[in-house]
Amino acid sequence: MNVVLQYLQLLLLIPFLHHASSNSIPIFNAIFSFGSSYEDTGNMAILAPTAPGYRNVLNPPYGETFFNRPTGRASDGRLVIDKMASYLGLPFIPPSMAQGQDFSKGANFAVFGSTALNYTFFQQNNIRNIYLQNTSLSVQIEWFENQKPSICNTTCVEYFTKSLFALGKFGDNDYLYMLSGGKTIEFINSTVPLVVETIRSAAERLLKQEVSHLVVAGVRPNGCIPVVLTYFASTNRSDYDSLGCLKVYNNIGIYHNTLLSNAVKQLRLEFPLAKISIGQYYEPIIDFVRNPSKYGFTSGTQLRACCGTGEPYNYNLLASCGQAGVPACPNPSTFINWDGIHLTDASYGIIADGWMKGRYADPPLLVL
Repeated sequence: MNVVLQYLQLLLLIPFLHHASSNSIPIFNAIFSFGSSYEDTGNMAILAPTAPGYRNVLNPPYGETFFNRPTGRASDGRLVIDKMASYLGLPFIPPSMAQGQDFSKGANFAVFGSTALNYTFFQQNNIRNIYLQNTSLSVQIEWFENQKPSICNTTCVEYFTKSLFALGKFGDNDYLYMLSGGKTIEFINSTVPLVVETIRSAAERLLKQEVSHLVVAGVRPNGCIPVVLTYFASTNRSDYDSLGCLKVYNNIGIYHNTLLSNAVKQLRLEFPLAKISIGQYYEPIIDFVRNPSKYGFTSGTQLRACCGTGEPYNYNLLASCGQAGVPACPNPSTFINWDGIHLTDASYGIIADGWMKGRYADPPLLVL
């Protein structure tokens, strides 16, 4: 009888023993993030709080869902990077420009409006009708390198092997700035290899500094975003797909993400000991738009902003979210899009879950 009991006890213990001994789920002690408004947790609020296109983010109803106040995040609540930190049992990662912060658990170098390409590219190509900070991807990497001594000093190799690095959704701003600057689709498509190479080069720069766990984000389907649907609307029905999205702008994203996937494959060959994942925004947003009720979103609002004014997409640059008198929907969790450009806390949560568990990441971050 004692033998039978011991056998049963052993059976009960096996799953716990396997989990405890498995090397497939590392414990990350820190997160270092780079990106733009989909990742910025407050750097722009410190760098240029009155910048056009950003100042409204510091007004209600931004932040209402989770923080109950504006925090500098372009959402009603948390971002993917916040959700990732929670998954890993880490505090929200502070913006790198914040004073008096503890960066031992990581730092966020992302800045609202940032591009992959350097500021000089836009100057040289006469794209000047935008407010652009010199906060491109290479600049953010440089900030990180300058801050390294204060973070880990002589223990960086060991420290970084237990850290997760995240290159955010670079590229979307590049293409939108070119569009708003009057560049043709042909011109924009010709720059996609350069944008992806810039991202690949930045990833390589990090990997050469003993970074061993890296996630690189793809771009979103810009043709499904209210701001693009509003300002680049077409009278030709054939320009739209079956979801109501503008095909030509989504095709730029598909091209970008294809080249990015190939670039990551090259990096994996170059750094075989590193774990490199691709995190997607394109696939989840398309999923949300195609099957909104499956994810808790209200059918009929897939291409509309929760917070804003104007028809048919509830977006108007002259009366946008955060301005006086501009309303937000009663329940942001039923909307995909928050302010016409950025996503809701609910959308970011589903995407983060997909990155951690693998539906929207290859490989999933919990086995990275």
